Amino acid sequence: MGQLVAKLMGIFGNQEHKVIIVGLDNAGKTTILYQFLMNEVIHTSPTIGSNVEEIVLQKTHFLMWDIGGQEALRSTWNSYYSNTEFIILVIDSTDRDRLLTTREELHKMLAHEALRDASVLIFANKQDMKNSMTTVEISQFLTLSAIKDHPWHIQGCCALTGEGIWLTVSSWAKSVEHSLNS
Repeated sequence: MGQLVAKLMGIFGNQEHKVIIVGLDNAGKTTILYQFLMNEVIHTSPTIGSNVEEIVLQKTHFLMWDIGGQEALRSTWNSYYSNTEFIILVIDSTDRDRLLTTREELHKMLAHEALRDASVLIFANKQDMKNSMTTVEISQFLTLSAIKDHPWHIQGCCALTGEGIWLTVSSWAKSVEHSLNS
């Protein structure tokens, strides 16, 4: 964990960074937010509007906005985009029926001017469930390889156990660092 914090500090320095956590309803966004905050599972209910928490790693502050993913709320996502540096997209890896909707929302989001410099971290959540899609399947379906103007990283995870979440942050930090040095 110490190396991860050092790596993040080297990339982000001593300032605040805005992160939005988006995804369709029931993907696990709020559970992941509280894994980051408290490293434990809390019982959640559907997010109406948003939750916001500040997470501090040493002197680096991340303002994390967990935005409700119900269909009626998705049209308001763009009101959260201003000054966003990082997007965390959470996907329910068992929800094959709504993956097309996720792809449409992702590409619409990435086309928004306010997010032109944002990096993307994709959590393929619920990897512990039977019949969950692999990250390769999700990546292909979302056409992630076509995203050339945003650094992105995808990783399987389980929000309930925290498995893959911190590993993902480490991998993503390397990816962002690489893109900043390119």
